[in-house]
Amino acid sequence: MAFDAVVVGAGFAGMYMLHCLREHGFSARVYEAGGDVGGTWYWNRYPGARCDIESMQYSYSFSEELDQEWEWHEKYAPQPEILDYANHVADRFDLRRDIRFDTRVTSAAFDEVAKHWVIETDRGDAVTARFCIMAVGCLSSANLPPFEGLDDFEGPIYHTGQWPHEGVDFSGLRVGVIGTGSSAIQSIPIIAEQAAQLVVFQRTPNYSVPAWNAKLDPAYVRSIKADYPAFRAKARARPTGFYFPFNTDPALAATPAERQRQYEEFWARGGLPFLGAYGDLLFEMAANDTIAEFARQKIRAIVKDPATAELLCPDNVFGGKRLCVDSGYFETFNQSHVKLVDVSEKPIERFTRDGVVTDGIEYPFDAVVCATGFAAMTGSFDKIRITGRDGLTLAEKWRAGPRTYLGLSTVGFPNLFMITGPGSPSVLASMIQAIEQHVDWMIDCLCHLRDVGAATIEPTLKYEDDWVDHVNEVAAVSLRSQADSWYVGANIPGRPRVFMPYIGGFPIYVQKCNEAMSNGFEGFVMDRTGEANTPPKMRRTERWRAELDLDVISPAIVAARRVPVV
Repeated sequence: MAFDAVVVGAGFAGMYMLHCLREHGFSARVYEAGGDVGGTWYWNRYPGARCDIESMQYSYSFSEELDQEWEWHEKYAPQPEILDYANHVADRFDLRRDIRFDTRVTSAAFDEVAKHWVIETDRGDAVTARFCIMAVGCLSSANLPPFEGLDDFEGPIYHTGQWPHEGVDFSGLRVGVIGTGSSAIQSIPIIAEQAAQLVVFQRTPNYSVPAWNAKLDPAYVRSIKADYPAFRAKARARPTGFYFPFNTDPALAATPAERQRQYEEFWARGGLPFLGAYGDLLFEMAANDTIAEFARQKIRAIVKDPATAELLCPDNVFGGKRLCVDSGYFETFNQSHVKLVDVSEKPIERFTRDGVVTDGIEYPFDAVVCATGFAAMTGSFDKIRITGRDGLTLAEKWRAGPRTYLGLSTVGFPNLFMITGPGSPSVLASMIQAIEQHVDWMIDCLCHLRDVGAATIEPTLKYEDDWVDHVNEVAAVSLRSQADSWYVGANIPGRPRVFMPYIGGFPIYVQKCNEAMSNGFEGFVMDRTGEANTPPKMRRTERWRAELDLDVISPAIVAARRVPVV
């Protein structure tokens, strides 16, 4: 079968891509490894799974009717409610008829003669498409470290990113949790409510801010829905693509007493907005030290055992890794049946038939939970053999780290697009807004190719090189580039250390994408037969003319603005 486009993945990116392709007259097929839509929220069903972006902002913005009809119930939506929303969208726009579920794409190869992609799946499909669009997600490839003896353990081993859909009952069980990242911090309090004994193995402690989750105030919901488009525009003007109070004053200009009051005020608000307490927290180490020590003081005040409290206190950059948001995480370690084991210097040695061994001590378990994260940003690309021009595979091209132009595409792979790919804001922005912006740009690009009779489009090497240099230049301004996080692939042994998302701010990035398009797709080369001077029509991209909120300028944004396009 032949399609205009094949989309890999049916999460929020794949669903919106399919909807837009249909609207603009392109035939499409979506392949999804899971049994239904939802992507991240289909797989991550672990106890306590919840979004860290407020629910009134974590949703599609393309349909005012959808905005008005859907009702969120909590400040931070839990996984079941987000999955319900994804299913509602799939039903409302009749998306499933063009999606093949339980089907994993195994290879995608560009045919240079026919100028189309050949896509194969694990169910024997072999279809062609002019365009191959990767909607595989940034956090979708679960990382299970190769612990010795995994197969020897007689109990079940769960990964938070591949949770059983029927749920797990830990009542009365001895449970081990490996990892203290975001999924662990969300799940540990709930597992502790059920388990008879819980042992948490921690390699690196994480900062976490309370969510203070609550039911949504109906009056607040009405106020947002009264002018949702204006609220969305205000959010897009912020560096993160979502709105929260932000203070640009430098922390170091305040007195210690003033900083304490400010931190207490933002702590009481909770969540990711805590990083908005001062404008220099991610750019000046001395400033970061003040918020890091405040967070450690909170941990010491919550956790009663001093030794456990100190183990839970990070000594790295606050916000260098994605900040965690919790509901009672640190309080959990005050329970007598919960134990914290430090494996930073003496790692887990092996699994046995009955449990886990570290530092010569065997801990017996009935079940083990691996909250060991993901091969972020590029892990799902690695699972597919993607072959471009001259037999070059994407894995080979990216061996030293991912290289893209604008996070949208990469040299040597014509008509291959990546939704929220490496080199775009992706995980440093509100993901659904980042998805919509990418999809709208791609749709306008595909329509332009159709308008001018172009067979293919791909970046030029100079622009790709310049963009990679720019992404690195901007990242170097931020303390985040110094942290050992999954932003740089540090959680996977052997991965090249490259800062993968674009840190220059969502509106600056949008401006650069729009400039490339309005300048006749500057930085791209097309194989076309039609009118060379036909100007691009910004059909869907027009709504992304976001103005930068000048009240939240940061050093990274200053660096990003120095280069008009690349």
